[in-house]
Amino acid sequence: MADKRDYYEVLGVSRSATDDELKKAYRKLAKQYHPDTNPDNAEAESKFKEASEAYAVLSDADKRRQYDQFGHAAFEGGAGGAGGFDFSGMDMGDIFGDFFGDLFGGGRSSRRNGPMQGANLRTSVRITFEEAVFGTEKELDLNLKDECSSCHGSGAKHGTSSETCKKCGGKGQVVFTQQSLFGMVRNVQTCPDCRGSGKIIKDKCPDCRGEGYVTSRKRIKVSIPAGIDNGQSVRIRGKGEPGTNGGPRGDLLVNIDVSRHPIFQRQDYDIFSTVPISYGTAALGGDIRIKTVDGDVIYNVKSGTQTDTKVRLRDKGVPSLRNKNVRGDHYVTLVVQVPTSLTSEQKDLLRKFDEALNGKSEEKTSNDKEKGKKKFWK
Repeated sequence: MADKRDYYEVLGVSRSATDDELKKAYRKLAKQYHPDTNPDNAEAESKFKEASEAYAVLSDADKRRQYDQFGHAAFEGGAGGAGGFDFSGMDMGDIFGDFFGDLFGGGRSSRRNGPMQGANLRTSVRITFEEAVFGTEKELDLNLKDECSSCHGSGAKHGTSSETCKKCGGKGQVVFTQQSLFGMVRNVQTCPDCRGSGKIIKDKCPDCRGEGYVTSRKRIKVSIPAGIDNGQSVRIRGKGEPGTNGGPRGDLLVNIDVSRHPIFQRQDYDIFSTVPISYGTAALGGDIRIKTVDGDVIYNVKSGTQTDTKVRLRDKGVPSLRNKNVRGDHYVTLVVQVPTSLTSEQKDLLRKFDEALNGKSEEKTSNDKEKGKKKFWK
């Protein structure tokens, strides 16, 4: 026994650890070293067995008391690692129920015959760019489930009632033992006869066929807030699946698909666009018209503006979802257009303009040369 580690040290807890602290520490180690997540890893398997043995002792009040008093010597003859340690009295249903639920995508086991909220429903709606900016209302036609008016949700035929499930005793769950690496382990699963309801319906309601609810086509109004973005969703409380055993309905989640805009692009709460301007406007300056989600605005271009100049229009962007009075900005990229098709008259004017610019430069150079000659021969 001299080479066995202290059980508290194995779990990484103090000697005064509570039952919850022990369980939390063990679950963490079980997830880390479980053979299913570490296949063909002898070291991980050894640590998993060591942690399981430590938890088997410390989670049992009597065994923990003996261990605190005598240490490993209290279990000489009965210990010997996970292969020989007695796990038969250890209820690990909640430990491994949670663990395998996390590992394989399931959820924590719970009493299925208690009140349970109904499942959420999902749908989607497409809106325009402007509707996303300013908000809108849409109507959706959906198939929704409601409580059956004939059986009032019980699922039993009128004049009859459901019976308590004999297999689970109305608990909705059954407990079974299973051989594992550590010996016999108790597990909990949903009752296969009543499917977790705890009740058996012999005479089913003919209108809902024992389901307790019926499906009908309904029109739901969706209020979409200003500032919503593509991929976000709107939650409508109480429009999902009906709850069971008196539980509340689930919610309806409406996913928002925003159509592309031919001019505007969005990033967070800012809007971006590109506006072409003529060469003359870029050189001389002047007023241009810029489209925004609020309508056209007049912007004065400064003379000498270069292509790809960025312009910022404050508070012309998208309203914040938290505060519609706070808006982003609209950023405009000015692109100087070069004509691709010119008339003969336009070409002549452009040549004269170019010659006028170059002519000033040549005249200045010629004058400088003449001055140099006169100075040299003087």
